[in-house]
Order: sequence, then structure tokens, then C-alpha cells
Amino acid sequence: MYKVFVNDKPLFLTNQIFKETDFQLFLLESVDFKQLIVKYFQNKIQKAYLYHPDEKEIMKVLKTKIPVNKAGGGLVYNKKGEVLFIFRNGKWDLPKGGMNRGEEIEQTAMREVEEETGVNGLSITKKLQKTYHIFKRNGVYKLKITHWFEMHSTYEGIPIGQAEEGIEKVEWKNPEQIQEALKNSYENIKLLFQE
Repeated sequence: MYKVFVNDKPLFLTNQIFKETDFQLFLLESVDFKQLIVKYFQNKIQKAYLYHPDEKEIMKVLKTKIPVNKAGGGLVYNKKGEVLFIFRNGKWDLPKGGMNRGEEIEQTAMREVEEETGVNGLSITKKLQKTYHIFKRNGVYKLKITHWFEMHSTYEGIPIGQAEEGIEKVEWKNPEQIQEALKNSYENIKLLFQE
């Protein structure tokens, strides 16, 4: 099962049918996908399931219905075990961004962390899960698939937010501060801390 966030609300892609009643069920093959997304953004739908019988085909079918943006991001730790957060659009987030042509996804993740925060001396320690969310840019809905990596940094300077990306603050947060930040963050980001 995949969990795609639309306006921070879950859209589940599944090959199983459940007997619950607190959500709407649609057939992935035949759903008017754009109409479904619009209803999410209008708050007419809080949670829905898209059904497709073949789990291996679900993501392929979804990608035929919406353009895809591939992104890379970092869950970055410093020597003190603190995690690097950015503050943008009124919420705490982790540094991430779109892939450039010819780039490997690991390069994307490290480049984006460095560009958005000024933090360097990065090394990837492990691949984390992918997250999925739908956003609107220039009137077009797109699916962003973000590949996340756990990273460590030897950087000891003061991180600086990339102003042209709308980043207002960059902070290292300890476990207690992380819990506080997650109360004002995105569902996708919360998933990374549940691993």
C-alpha cells in the first residue's frame, strides 16, 4: 500500500478492499483523478482509497494519470545527534528539492541540503523511505516522489536558509525540539521519524 498526501490528507493506493465506512473507495483505472484531487483541495474529501488489483502496477498506473516530479532530501544529523530542520511556508520541514537532469538521486539530496541550508561536509549513511505528495504548480497538479536519505554532517558553522526558496529559518534540533517541531510539520515528514 502507498500513502500519498494531498493537501496533507491521506490518499491510500491499495490492492485490498476494506469493510470500513469512514472513507471513499475509487477504482484507480477509471477514477477522474484530477476531479478527486480538486475535491481534496476543496476539503470535500478527508481520506480516500484508490483500488487496483495488482500491487506491482499501482504506482505505474498512477503515473499515467499525473505528471511526476522526482526529488531528494536529507534527514541530517550533526555530531551532537541533532537534526537539521528548515522553516518555510509557516511549517517545519526537512531540506529537499527536485532532481536535475543527469543527476543521481543521492547527488540531488546532498546538493539540495547544501543549497537550502549552507550545511556541507555531508555523507549519506542510509537510504530511508520514499514519500509521496501532490502539489499544484502553475495550475498543474503533480505527484512529488521524494527519496530520503539519512545523512551525517561535520559542519560546525551557522546554517543559513536559502532566501529565494522562501526558507525563513534553519535550525539544528535535539530530540525534544524535534517533537515540538513535528506538531507544526507535514504528514510526510512525520513518517520519517516513525521509522
